[in-house]
Amino acid sequence: MKIHIVMVEPEIPQNTGNIARTCAITGAIMHLVHPLGFKIDEKSIKRAGLDYWDKLTIEEHNSLEEFLEKYKPENNNMFFATTKGVTKYTDIDYSKMNEIFVLYGKETKGLPEWLLKKYLNEKTIRIPMLPTLRSLNLSNSVAIITYEILRQHNFEDLQETSTYFSKQ
Repeated sequence: MKIHIVMVEPEIPQNTGNIARTCAITGAIMHLVHPLGFKIDEKSIKRAGLDYWDKLTIEEHNSLEEFLEKYKPENNNMFFATTKGVTKYTDIDYSKMNEIFVLYGKETKGLPEWLLKKYLNEKTIRIPMLPTLRSLNLSNSVAIITYEILRQHNFEDLQETSTYFSKQ
């Protein structure tokens, strides 16, 4: 099973670094859709990702249109994470999907309106939250949804128990 985490025009390097770490630890592929709000070699993004950068698969795309042309939402298990979504992320049955794409928008605006309008009723997912607050931190949202997908796949290929005490 492959998870693709797609960051559409991310603006905050620390968030992207944290998401990179989540991708590395879970084996997810990270997609960065330009323009980015930072340089990929900035210290803050590297610091947040710590020593996981060499264990990460990153694919870069010049634009959202280029990404969508390559991966065709209609032909893929592709979901758009948004506070405007109509389906709870836990209501999707990911367990039979071999390849899953989840797109996340920029921190200040989310995903483009034209994209959400096109796929609102079939591919948008949301994390439930209080109605009086705007949204979760982007890197937290990525971790929550990624681990739900992994849970439904019984944490395939991930170490579920610690070996810490067995080494002493």
